[in-house]
Amino acid sequence: MTPGTVTGGPYETLLVEADDGVATLTLNRPEAKNALSPAMTDELTAALRALQSDASVRAVVLTGAAGDFCAGGDVKGMRDAGPRTPEMRRSGHQRYKDLALALHAFGKPLVAALDGVAFGAGVSIALFADIVLVSERVRLALVFHRIGLVPDVGAWYTLPRVVGLQRAKELIHSAREFGADEALRLGIALEVLLAAELLPRARLLASSLANGSPTAFALSKHALNASLASDLPTMLELEASGQAVAGGSEFNVEALRRFAAREPAALQWPPALRREP
Repeated sequence: MTPGTVTGGPYETLLVEADDGVATLTLNRPEAKNALSPAMTDELTAALRALQSDASVRAVVLTGAAGDFCAGGDVKGMRDAGPRTPEMRRSGHQRYKDLALALHAFGKPLVAALDGVAFGAGVSIALFADIVLVSERVRLALVFHRIGLVPDVGAWYTLPRVVGLQRAKELIHSAREFGADEALRLGIALEVLLAAELLPRARLLASSLANGSPTAFALSKHALNASLASDLPTMLELEASGQAVAGGSEFNVEALRRFAAREPAALQWPPALRREP
């Protein structure tokens, strides 16, 4: 894949570039701290679906332009839209449902790189990522209750699964802001990095995952998403079915050959960066 190749689009609110199997998907409304306008929401859903179907893309990095990830919903746009009936609001919310489903169904490695502001729906989107990296200066908040709304883009589903039910209630009901170190402690973030290290590290991890088996990744991601609402017999059936498929993949055949030849495995996870004390 040629560096700079654009997959899907054209998009007005996103930048999509791909290099060596890793696509970087950038939320690009810097004048609004990359807040989710209706157009951006629809374009993000479309871009995820396009990247899912593009066989040349093996992993995706999701980030935001100009030092911020996403300020959440476009509050100014909500205010300017004027009064709406409950039926109008429910109909308009379909685009957030579509985005959540596209994120949940995305079967390739998705690494989110959060810098600056990650509020409201910005947090909701990141919670669907397989790996979340944050900068030391990141600011996160489930701000919905501040403006009398409830969490959207699936946060009622994802947040308790990441941080536990009681902590999810506290973060949602308080609508308080928290930073990088707390995101790390809560399990929302995998690593905390300097801002300058954030995107290179995200691309490095995405590239590592892109070298793994796409079949095994998709099967494991599907099973893990189902695990907390399932039982052991069901998961063992999924395991048996998944292993039957994965064991016949080209990746598995090549991996066994590498093992027998004492060659390095294709999937090599980079060590964590050390933070200065």
